[in-house]
Amino acid sequence: MSTTGIPPAPSIAQSTWLVATREVESKLRSKAFVISTAILLLAALAGVIWGGIAAAHPSQTDVAVTGETAALVADVPGLALTRADSTAAAIALVKAGTVSAALVPDAQSPVQIKIVAQDSAPESLVAQLSVSPTVQLLNTTSQDALLRYLVAIGFGVVFLMAASMFGSTIAQSVVEEKQTRVVEILISAIPVRVLMAGKVIGNTILAMGQIILLAAIATIGLSVTGQGAVLAGLGGPIVWFAVFFLFGFILLAALFAGSGAMISRQEDIGSTTMPLTMLIVAPYVLVILFNDNPLVLAVMSYVPFSAPVAMPLRLYLGDAMWWEPLLSLAILIATCLAAIVVGSRIYRNSLLRMGARVKLAEALKA
Repeated sequence: MSTTGIPPAPSIAQSTWLVATREVESKLRSKAFVISTAILLLAALAGVIWGGIAAAHPSQTDVAVTGETAALVADVPGLALTRADSTAAAIALVKAGTVSAALVPDAQSPVQIKIVAQDSAPESLVAQLSVSPTVQLLNTTSQDALLRYLVAIGFGVVFLMAASMFGSTIAQSVVEEKQTRVVEILISAIPVRVLMAGKVIGNTILAMGQIILLAAIATIGLSVTGQGAVLAGLGGPIVWFAVFFLFGFILLAALFAGSGAMISRQEDIGSTTMPLTMLIVAPYVLVILFNDNPLVLAVMSYVPFSAPVAMPLRLYLGDAMWWEPLLSLAILIATCLAAIVVGSRIYRNSLLRMGARVKLAEALKA
């Protein structure tokens, strides 16, 4: 304390941390945020448990068989066999709805058997009894299509929800402070760049907290439900996803802060932040549509706005070389720094301008 009794002004780091703490505390006091986070975590836990139950109890096709046809499908997986005393009895089980189909002898058939069903034969049964040529894959992967699709949805949904939720929170906070004139009091005590940095850091802490909790739930859930093989394949990609998400979110947060400073009314947030929202939605849509397209995923993994989703997915699929995530991360960090420069410039030049929306060209001027 100085000799005059007035405490010294806080440093830039202390001021930034004070703003960040204020952002975190205000969000944690919000019941809507706490409830939505709890619902998200419960949904993630339910998804992991459902996946474990589905893996432990795969769906089966109920099939009636006779003494002549039972041996033909005795070792075929995915079939629940019901023995019938005769062909007529097996067909009766189909008519009664007890089984999906019946496998009965047929002397006129080239394979001496036929499938009897109500309106359509189970595709799985037809495929298992069909004769197919030998298939040799030169580029094999251990990930099946369904699991790849679920992982793609998982990465896409987490990125979409976290980035859009906290990004819009930053923009709303900036506009609210402009509307209430609180921002004029704040910048009289701390620099503008400190105010923006504190908002970005505070919301980044909250977003990363959600990501870490989701990763912990996924890890624990997969371990408890006996999905060790899935966990082993997802461990590395989840870590990479967290790293990519950190820089990807800072990139978006800086731009959301700048967008919020350009307007003075809450009603204008949607139209102003729409381009950023599309940049968040696009990776989610593309990774679902093209999760089985290596070329599209490879391109997406080097685009900064989609890299947090596409690169971890490629790592999970084993399609990326060891150096690719490092190169993609370097591109993302460089873009992040550029976004911080642009976002802070817009924020600084627009924060005290009230009334009509500030045009982007004007906001970028010195």
